[in-house]
Amino acid sequence: MSKLSTVARRLVLGRPFRSDKLAHTLLPKRIALPVFASDALSSVAYAPEEIFLVLSVAGLAAYSMAPWIGLAVAVVMLVVIASYRQNVHAYPSGGGDYEVVTTNLGPTAGLTVASALLVDYVLTVAVSMSSAASNIGSAIPFVDDHKVWFAVTAIMVLASLNLRGIRESGTAFAVPTYAFMIGMFAMLFWGFFQIHVLGEPLRAESADFEMHSEHGEILGFALVFLVARAFSSGSAALTGVEAISNGVPAFRKPKSRNAATTLALLGAIAITLFMGMILLAQDTGVQIAERPLEQLEGAPEDYQQKTLIAQLAATVFHDFAPGLYLIAGVTALILVLAANTAFNGFPVLGSILAQDRFLPRQLHTRGDRLAFSNGILFLAFGAIAFVVAFQAQVTALIHLYIVGVFVSFTLSQIGMVKHWTRLLRTETDAVVRTRMKRSRVINTIGFLCTGTVLIIVVVTKFMVGAWIAILAMTAMFVIMKMIHSHYAAVSRELEKRAAETEDIVLPSRNHAIVLVSNVHMPTLRALAYARATRPDVLEAVTVSVDDAETRELVHKWENSDISVPLKVIASPYREITRPVLDYVKRVSKDSPRTVVTVFIPEYVVGHWWEQVLHNQSALRLKGRLLFEPNVMVTSVPWQLSSSERLKNLQPQSAPGDARKGFLE
Repeated sequence: MSKLSTVARRLVLGRPFRSDKLAHTLLPKRIALPVFASDALSSVAYAPEEIFLVLSVAGLAAYSMAPWIGLAVAVVMLVVIASYRQNVHAYPSGGGDYEVVTTNLGPTAGLTVASALLVDYVLTVAVSMSSAASNIGSAIPFVDDHKVWFAVTAIMVLASLNLRGIRESGTAFAVPTYAFMIGMFAMLFWGFFQIHVLGEPLRAESADFEMHSEHGEILGFALVFLVARAFSSGSAALTGVEAISNGVPAFRKPKSRNAATTLALLGAIAITLFMGMILLAQDTGVQIAERPLEQLEGAPEDYQQKTLIAQLAATVFHDFAPGLYLIAGVTALILVLAANTAFNGFPVLGSILAQDRFLPRQLHTRGDRLAFSNGILFLAFGAIAFVVAFQAQVTALIHLYIVGVFVSFTLSQIGMVKHWTRLLRTETDAVVRTRMKRSRVINTIGFLCTGTVLIIVVVTKFMVGAWIAILAMTAMFVIMKMIHSHYAAVSRELEKRAAETEDIVLPSRNHAIVLVSNVHMPTLRALAYARATRPDVLEAVTVSVDDAETRELVHKWENSDISVPLKVIASPYREITRPVLDYVKRVSKDSPRTVVTVFIPEYVVGHWWEQVLHNQSALRLKGRLLFEPNVMVTSVPWQLSSSERLKNLQPQSAPGDARKGFLE
């Protein structure tokens, strides 16, 4: 079993990396862009569609507002990109929003941001995979019928790739990400060229349907609320921007400059694709409805509504069928890989939180391939839970999606404003002061924009699902507070005990107890080792659960040349653990300054099924003895012949071994 698990780990993860190879996993800009920006770039696959879906409630006339809503989203994205370029220069350590807010607004605000980001990373994976399933389902009905299983499988595959290490996963994701960008730009260029240069009218398959409003004519406050809701749905295009600020340590030097350049590239590409899709959808007459069979008059009874990208590709490449399949393929692939942004951001943030003792310490250690393996697995399982709970429905998940990211956006920009204000109090160089004031203005505008969007998102989406995300953030905040309180309490207790040296009293005697089940070699070895420790008292103890077997054991003991006395403890209820515990307690009570050392013979086996057959009583007994004061537990191993097969195997590594330098 041990050899099998080792082989499986190497097949999935590859050979382990030494700690001094960490620099070789750092990313150049050409790889960092697809690694960290795939989420934001892929949002153009569903963010424009969500705007049209929300506006469809008011009928076709409301579609005229889509470009203006898209323009508002694009302006906010520009502001956020400009703001985060200041963040990566000021805080390049990889803490991102968490570090900015904690440093400038305090630990409570920082923990609020951390809770929001952790939940948002999980939802990023869930939404991306669900959207990928929907896009592939537009072309392959089988996938549409099994979207949940497709999304779960894709998450597991992506987690496996990331467990192999950042650099390898980045290289694997670069080709499809660039293919998506090239394919989208080609589709937009060819579509606009045909319409505005060649004068060829392009009409989508849904353009001739007649769309009806769900609730009649919508006017006044209801229309304003609808537009605000469409804007908040379209703001999903901003997700993923914060991942670059969290992933600055993964960039090659100069880290801050490379991260800022990648942010600028991300903004330019994402805004162009986002607005291009909205404008091309209007030019081709694409209609997307929440309830197509009810709202779209003229649609066939068996009409299966395709995604926005699928309709655009079919329209633009109407005379070139391979173009449609290429766009559909790279779109589905980028949506699967978009979750990679979260798989890079979540583990790094989790590691920082673990270092600050807000999450379990296991999230701080790197695995065999110098990736934060535990954080990757935690993220994968969380995303799978959301996918299964919401049946991979993008529209249902999107309502939960962007609350967390705008919480972190807003608090981060407030923190940056305070950061520049603090530095300006002591800075005297005129040039530097001018640069700081400019950065403060940018972050102030960022705060106003993201704060406004946050209010709109909460108001318009609270009752349709945002409350679930807020509840999850609150729960994560409370859990991290409790973990931190536990670590702090343990630290105080240990420091107090270390300071109060008078509590550490040297034991006056060592009372050794060897547990005996039979007169055989494991028992003889345990007795020999116990005798070598030179205890003040040495005795052998057995528990009588069967009178005949006990009499036979006593007879063998008396006829052997063992000089250590054998004490028999009666067990009327045929227990082993409780009688031994009671006996140990009596010895400790009679001599409070005596240390009781219990020697337990254990078998070392070579097969997993042998472990099931041996050592179970020893494991239970050790687990109980650990809670007894002044009691030491010593395992005395005896290697069975089957254990010989394990001696020539390579030792298995554990998470953190590479970081600690245990691996060659």
